[in-house]
Amino acid sequence: MIPSFGRQWSGFILTGYVLIALMAVAPGQVADLIAQNAPLHVDVKLVNVFVSVTDQKGAPVGGLTRDDFSIAEDDRAQRIAIFERESDMPLNVTLAIDTSSSVAKDLPDEQRAARGFVQAVLRPQDQISLMGFATTVEELTRFTKRPDEIARGIARLQGGGGTAFYDAIVLGSERLGRQKGRKVLVVVSDGDDTVKGSNYDQALEAALRNEIMIYSLIDVPIEASAGRDLRGEHALITLAEETGGKSFYLDAEGLKNSLMKVSEDLRTQYFLAYYPHNQKAGTNFHHIQVTVPKAPSYNIRYRTGYYTDSLDSPQPGAEWDPNVFPAQRPSAPTTGSPR
Repeated sequence: MIPSFGRQWSGFILTGYVLIALMAVAPGQVADLIAQNAPLHVDVKLVNVFVSVTDQKGAPVGGLTRDDFSIAEDDRAQRIAIFERESDMPLNVTLAIDTSSSVAKDLPDEQRAARGFVQAVLRPQDQISLMGFATTVEELTRFTKRPDEIARGIARLQGGGGTAFYDAIVLGSERLGRQKGRKVLVVVSDGDDTVKGSNYDQALEAALRNEIMIYSLIDVPIEASAGRDLRGEHALITLAEETGGKSFYLDAEGLKNSLMKVSEDLRTQYFLAYYPHNQKAGTNFHHIQVTVPKAPSYNIRYRTGYYTDSLDSPQPGAEWDPNVFPAQRPSAPTTGSPR
C-alpha cells in the first residue's frame, strides 16, 4: 500500500512532467498522442533541496513561506516548483558508529544513546539502518522500521582496530542512495582515517551524488590539541557543511544530547524543489544557492550542488564495479580536501 504522502509526491512529479511535455508539443500533436494513448517522454530532473534555517543564536526559524526563499543554480535564478515546511517525506537514516581503538572507550555510552535516538526519530513512514566501522565497515542492520532489530545490531558493536572512516561514508552513501525520501547519514567518529581505502574527495562525491545529508557527531578522544586529529575533525565538519547537514562536538552529556539535536534539526527543515531552467552547459556538477533575501543574517544550510552524470556508466578507461566495496573507482577531482 502506498502511503498518502507517497501518492501526493508522485502526483507532483507526474503533473510537472506532463505540463512540461505539453508545452513542448504542438496542440495538434497533443490531440494525436491522446487519441493514440501514447506515452509522453521528457528528460527533466526535479532537483530536491532540503533547507535548514537558523537565526544568529542557532535557533530554528519556522514560519517561512515559498516567497521568502530565493534559489539559483550556477548563479542563474530558478523558480521554486514545490515548497513544504517540516517535510513529512519519509526519513531514511543510517547510523554509522566508529568502534576503532581511538574511540572505543566511549562505546558503552554510544550504545545507550543510539537506542534512545532510534526511539525518538522513527515515525511509521521512516526507516533506519546501522553500520559499525573500524578496520572494515560492517552493515549490522539493514533498513528497518523495527527498533528491536536496531537494538540487536547495537548490541553487536565491538571496539578495536583501525578506522575506515571514508570507506564508511562511501558505503553508507551508496546504501542510502537506493532509498526514497530524505536520506541522512549520522556519523559518530573522530574522523581519524587510518585505513588505505577511499579518500575525502570520493566520500564527498558519493554523498552528493546520492543526495545524502551528513550529520557529523565529533568524538574527541584527547582534548589537548597536541593529541587530537584536527584534520579528521575538519573533514567531519566540511562533509556536513557541503551536504546540508550539521556537525556537533560531543559534550559532557555524551552522544545522547547530540543525537537529540540531530532529531530536532530533521524536524524543522524546509523542502524546496525546482526544474532546472537555462542550465549551464559544459559541466557535470551544478552549484545550488539558496537565500532568504529579507533576512540575510539567517544561517542557511543545504547541499552545495549535484551531479548530472552517473558513475553507473564508467567513462572510457575507467573500470569499476559499484557492487564491490571498497569500490575500485577513478580518483575524484581534487576539491581542496582537508586530508
